[in-house]
Order: sequence, then structure tokens, then C-alpha cells
Amino acid sequence: MTDDPTSNPVQPPENESPTEPENEKLNRIPINWRKLWNRILMLGLGETTLRIITGVLAAVMVLIVVWVMGKYFLKSQPASALPLAGTPTFQSTLKPVSTTTVISNQTTALQSGFGISRIPQIHTNLPSKPRTDVITYVVKEGDTLFGIAAAFGLKPESLLWSNRYTLGGNPDNLIPNLQINIPPEDGAIYEWQNGDGLNGVAKFYSVDPQVIINWAGNHLDPNTLGDLSLPNIPSGTMLFIPDGDGGSVDWMPSITRDTPAEATSFGDGFCGKITEGAVGTGTYSWPTEFKYLSGYDYTSIHHGIDIAGKLDNEVYAVDDGVVVYDGWNNNGYGNLLIIDHGNGWQSVYGHLDRIIVSCAQSVLKNQEVALLGTTGNSSGPHLHFELRKDGGYVNPWDFLNP
Repeated sequence: MTDDPTSNPVQPPENESPTEPENEKLNRIPINWRKLWNRILMLGLGETTLRIITGVLAAVMVLIVVWVMGKYFLKSQPASALPLAGTPTFQSTLKPVSTTTVISNQTTALQSGFGISRIPQIHTNLPSKPRTDVITYVVKEGDTLFGIAAAFGLKPESLLWSNRYTLGGNPDNLIPNLQINIPPEDGAIYEWQNGDGLNGVAKFYSVDPQVIINWAGNHLDPNTLGDLSLPNIPSGTMLFIPDGDGGSVDWMPSITRDTPAEATSFGDGFCGKITEGAVGTGTYSWPTEFKYLSGYDYTSIHHGIDIAGKLDNEVYAVDDGVVVYDGWNNNGYGNLLIIDHGNGWQSVYGHLDRIIVSCAQSVLKNQEVALLGTTGNSSGPHLHFELRKDGGYVNPWDFLNP
């Protein structure tokens, strides 16, 4: 008996689906793409290729979204609704506004369009209150009066006037581990003494007495202060004087051949009265071979220039004259030499390693008189040099010839 295929069709196996076979699906893929994919699989790059394709598609989708947002959404918002760079971000809702709206008790006229209803921030950053009290600072190696002043936003004069009892009016007396006062702002600190009058102290510092009384950090009660000529202020009280001007401090008075007694209290280098000696020409040459600074320049509180040099470099007399001070000085200069030029002028040489001339000796211009050093209050080898005229100070830069 012959089988009729139409009457007895072959049934698929139980574990096979009656759906379209997978190889028929693959047959629908163009032959070129199928060959390329098979080759990629043979090279073991199938998974890597899928990752690359996925990443590219994701990037394309991001670019499309950004383009759509920029073209259709952002351009539709008014400029006032867009946040400015550097401004806080507030939560907001957009709503049409056509009338005057009151927001946070402030009336803001809004034109037709979109308005922003802003939610205020609960946290507020309050500015720090200005300092009214005096603080202390311990000097570190390498510190200078000018550098410390700049770090605290002060003038160097304010530091000098606020530490008159510590520095003695001399910036060179600033040494490591020394504790100094830092005023709250520019001005001066004064230590009250028994018998002081507030009017007199205020006049010395060129301020009104009320300025001292009103400064909160001084804790002065006008109701209990009493008579300003003899106020109820305990001795030793440190008062800050805002904008007080302590003036220029002469920590080393002028020493001439006619006034030797002036030097007796400043060290062992005083020479006594001198009646004779060379007289200067009135012109001044450089005291060392170097002609640049290595420390402080001339200022209202530093009356000389610190000239660079190396230990034991030669130091020369800047003009003819006679030695009126030769030896150690107690005010920070170390080994100090002063030459009186006989015409109202003196030249001063400080921090010397060794002095090779002696008291009452006449010297000539450009004669070697000492060796450069770092004695006294000095942070390194240099020459502290001053020019003085009729008991006052002048800027050496204005008189030293090249």
C-alpha cells in the first residue's frame, strides 16, 4: 500500500517548535552582512563589537536629546528664567503671569510671559564680624616685620607702634620665638601707666579721646571712667588706639664729635669727646662692593638700607671723617661704627663682623674701615647703613653716588 503524503503528514518532533526555523531567519540577513558577522565571530571579537555598537548608539541618542532640548525647549524660555553663572539655584515652577505679583513682600512688576516663583534658602551665610581684640603672634625663623604686617593686612608701622616695649622702635629687634601683639586694624597699642591722662595719650597719637573710649575691645565704660585727665583705668591696661600714629622712633640718637655723652647708654663703643678730625667733602660713595638690598629698605620706621654682602667683605668709609663710635651696641646693631663727617653729617655701619679702625681716628673716603658681618639682631650677613643729617635721617639712595 502506497503512503499518501497528503493524508499522513509528518509531525514535528515533540521538542521542536512549529515556528519558523532559526536558519530561515538568518537567511533573511543580507549575505554580505552575514559574512562580515561570521568573520568577526571567528576572530573572537563578537562581544567587543556589540559593546562598541551599543556605546555609539547611546552617544547618538544623547546628542539627539541635547539638540532637541536646545532647539525647542530652552529657546522657548525667557532669558530671565535662565540661571546666571555663579548664582544660587532655586527650586522653581513656571506659571503664566500677566499682572503685578507680590513675592516675599517685594512687589515686582512682571510682564506677560513666564514668571518664577522662588523658594527662599533657609540657611544664610553671615559675614564674619571684624576683630576688636588684640591677638599675639610668635615670630618664626625668616619672619620680617613687613612680612608679618602684610599677612595680617596691616601697615608695618602699626606693628612697630603696637610693640614699642618689645621691639624698642627697631624692626631689627624682631627675632625668632619673640611674642608680639597683632592689633585688630591699623593703629597703635598703648600700655596705660599710673598718672596718665586720656587727653594726653590721645593727643600723642593724634586721635580724639572718644575714639579710644568707643573702641569695643578696650572695654571702657563712660559711666565709670571719670575725669579724662585722670581716668579710672588700671595701670598695665593695654588700650588699642584706632588710626593712632606713633610717629618715628629714634632708637639710636645722633652721635657726633661734639655730643659723646649721647652714646654712653647704648653700648661699649662710645668714644668720648673729640675735638679734632677730618672733615668730609659732602659727597658719598658706596660703602661696599655690592649695591643691592638684602633685607629692609629705607622706610619711616627703618632708617637705613640693608646692603647685600658676604661675611668679611670689606666695608669702606663713604666720606672723610672721624670715628665717634666703635664697638658693641645694645640696640640690635651688634658691632657698630659711626663716622662723623664734621659738617652735620654722620654715616652709620651696623652688624659688622670686625671693626679695623678705632675711636677718634680720622679716615678717608673709600678707606677700608670694617668687615661685613651678621652681629646683633641680624638674620644673615649684610650691612645696615644709614646717613644722618643734623640729627635727622635721610634716604641713603638719594645721596650715594654710583
